[in-house]
Amino acid sequence: MNYSILDFISLLGAVCLFLYGMKVMSEGLQKVAGDRLRNILGIMTKNRVTGVLTGILITALIQSSSASTVMVVSFVNAGLMSLAQSMAVIFGANVGTTVTTWIISAFSFEVKISDYSILLLAIAVPMLFMKKSTYKSLGEFLIGFCFLFMGLDLISVYVPNLQENPEMLAFVTDYASMGYRSVLIFFVIGIILTMVAQSSAATFAITLIMCSQGWITYELGCAIILGGNIGTTITPVLASLSGNLAAKRTAMGHVLFNVLGSIIVLCIFTPFVTLVADITKALEGTDPLTITRAEEAAMGDSTLLDPATGTLTAKAQASMAFALAMFPTVFNTCNLLIMIWFTNLYVKIVCWIMPARNKDEQEDFSLKFIGRGMLSASELNITQAQKEIVVYGERVQRMLAMARQLIHTRDKESEYSDIYNRLEKYEEISDRMEIEIGNFLNHVAEGRLSPESKMRISGMLRIISEIESIADGCFNVAKTMTRKNQNHVEFDDAILKEIDTMYDLVDSAMNNMLELLREMETPEDSRIITAYNREREINNYRNKLRDANIFNINNKKYDYQEGIFFMDLISEAEKLGDYMLNVVEGVKHQFKPATQS
Repeated sequence: MNYSILDFISLLGAVCLFLYGMKVMSEGLQKVAGDRLRNILGIMTKNRVTGVLTGILITALIQSSSASTVMVVSFVNAGLMSLAQSMAVIFGANVGTTVTTWIISAFSFEVKISDYSILLLAIAVPMLFMKKSTYKSLGEFLIGFCFLFMGLDLISVYVPNLQENPEMLAFVTDYASMGYRSVLIFFVIGIILTMVAQSSAATFAITLIMCSQGWITYELGCAIILGGNIGTTITPVLASLSGNLAAKRTAMGHVLFNVLGSIIVLCIFTPFVTLVADITKALEGTDPLTITRAEEAAMGDSTLLDPATGTLTAKAQASMAFALAMFPTVFNTCNLLIMIWFTNLYVKIVCWIMPARNKDEQEDFSLKFIGRGMLSASELNITQAQKEIVVYGERVQRMLAMARQLIHTRDKESEYSDIYNRLEKYEEISDRMEIEIGNFLNHVAEGRLSPESKMRISGMLRIISEIESIADGCFNVAKTMTRKNQNHVEFDDAILKEIDTMYDLVDSAMNNMLELLREMETPEDSRIITAYNREREINNYRNKLRDANIFNINNKKYDYQEGIFFMDLISEAEKLGDYMLNVVEGVKHQFKPATQS
């Protein structure tokens, strides 16, 4: 045996280079089309047909069904599409992923892309240093493209040769001649292999090498690819673990679709593979079922089997690659054409499998739209963070309402302690939300992002910090009221009226701020101008009340201590207005330029 440990390590390195190339290529495309993908998903998922076409298009663009399905799970989690819409997109994604298999198949043997990789790298690397972000992203895509095929070429170089090392891989041939049991064994191998690699493209590439080297037959190669169809569901499942119920149901729908389709094909495996082989023969001219060492050696067909080496010729390898790419294409297309009519049934089954729990269960303690598991498509996670920030703002708005209610509640009433405890709980939740959203944004920022997206993340980090300050300000109002009550100070109706007027202005500023957060990507100039006007009104009214407070104390209209607590509440209101304006400026400076570019 002349296959060394160094050769095995080199094989692992080649596989890693292939996977890294796939990752860089996919991320480069996502950066080029990230915003466009969000717009496409928002527009083209209104019915099943457009949803399917969207799934095909998105997956073909970003060259990763895992990334596109994670994206769909995230969008359902964010409330951007319904469960039924997500099913149609996932159906289409399963067809769209076959584009990757065709690319690998087309360029594996007939065209040696790896021979031109150095030339492509000479073009791609300088693009990384260009000022325009689009060129940089295209450069990353080309680099990933080169690495992918360099890795694929190196895999074929470092895989052990059966002729030279028959004892090393004897177990492969032992399990390859057990009839239908062999199909099931290699089907399970395909599931495990794809789960580990989290890439059906990687499984396809490995299967292509195994079949082209003659380790296994075409039928067993199809079994591995079929298993990979189930294994690829692990990525969206992992992504949904920290999501809401809708996200988990979407991931379950993906699993259900792939598992049912695969089981049906397993039940009719031999006739289905024969059908695909017939289609391949009609289109390409070679029957993949006959490309085996034993049969071709007996036939003496030198166009498919090299008599000198006993290995498949380049023509046979190209034919095998074509046939292997045809299998998932036919399978996923048939699966789509059948299952698309049962979309509503799928939704009912998924909802039955994963019923809704108590709506109030841990609702206050978990984020609604984002989670650490949804980080496979960094460009597309920004939308989830924006949705969560709106929820954060709405939660803090409820704190403002509680603070106002507390001002009009006597401390001896049981309602006072209930409101105070709720405010304290909300303030703790606010601190936690700021940390979790901030951590999420920092994780997203670690991915490959366009300059515009990095600027947006910077803006959102500033926004959540200011929203947390608003929450602190609301709780400070409660603390001020507690100190007032401990000192047995009571406000008269005139003071309460002035406090209400001040907090009415703050409420108006808060509503305007929330509207800007809801339209964060396209903020209206009129709302930004309104925000500045509201903040100016709050400041002017604070100054007016401050001057009047000194006059009233001097004229014994109320005592000094009452005036102090009165102005403490007014000062907190003025600070709330400042924080709200800071949020608006975060939206203005970090998002407004992106809408004008």
